[in-house]
Amino acid sequence: MSNSKEKIALITGATGGIGFAVAKRLGKDGFTVILNGIEDEAGAQRVKELEAEGITAEYYGFDVTDENAVNSNIKKIGEKYGKIDALINNAGGLGGRSRFEEMTTEFYRSVMALNLDSTFFASRAAIPFLKKGDSPTIINYTSIAAWNAGGPGAGIYGTSKAGVHAITRALAKDLAEYGIRVNAVSPGTIDTPFHTQIKSTKPEVFASWKNNILLGRLGQPEDVASVVSFLVSDDAAFLTAETIQVGGGQGLGI
Repeated sequence: MSNSKEKIALITGATGGIGFAVAKRLGKDGFTVILNGIEDEAGAQRVKELEAEGITAEYYGFDVTDENAVNSNIKKIGEKYGKIDALINNAGGLGGRSRFEEMTTEFYRSVMALNLDSTFFASRAAIPFLKKGDSPTIINYTSIAAWNAGGPGAGIYGTSKAGVHAITRALAKDLAEYGIRVNAVSPGTIDTPFHTQIKSTKPEVFASWKNNILLGRLGQPEDVASVVSFLVSDDAAFLTAETIQVGGGQGLGI
């Protein structure tokens, strides 16, 4: 990768799980990585871990559902480096479970904000700096729930992720004239803290999930990071508006 040390990647929700694995992989690919999160102590620790491996890293603490915080921080990042080459909209989550009949409007809005608003806010703020980037790209995160509408109580999570799937294609259409590519990854069941609760309360259920995965194992954060690494690289220069399922054939039955 030419002038690799000068390429800037911003990864939201990067203090743990898949986000941190992506930050580490892109750092090893030669990017300067900007980690975002809301846990400042964890952010500082992660930066130290990356720097110990020779990766140039920085942490910005802000809430991706806060429009003003997103705007001001991404502006600071973009102005500091003069550009952004890759925006990885990794932040998101289940936000809890609720059936529709008893779902509060507040819960509905919070899950939509966490997954869809965050993607919109960060993308909109980064576009002026992506236009100055080198092979600029946005990577969003959808989910198998965008297709199957999620498990019990996760219907609004699935709905929000279906929105991410659509906005990925919409952004790709909107930004193609500037040479900005927009793609998404759709992780299957990845063994991260995302699943801590079910691992601790129903370990047998967690263990059984791999039975629905053709490759017979749960995913690791690095499995997603390697696909993100490919998508932001020049090897994917002719890929845009795509969603790549990273799930080992999950949901296809065995």
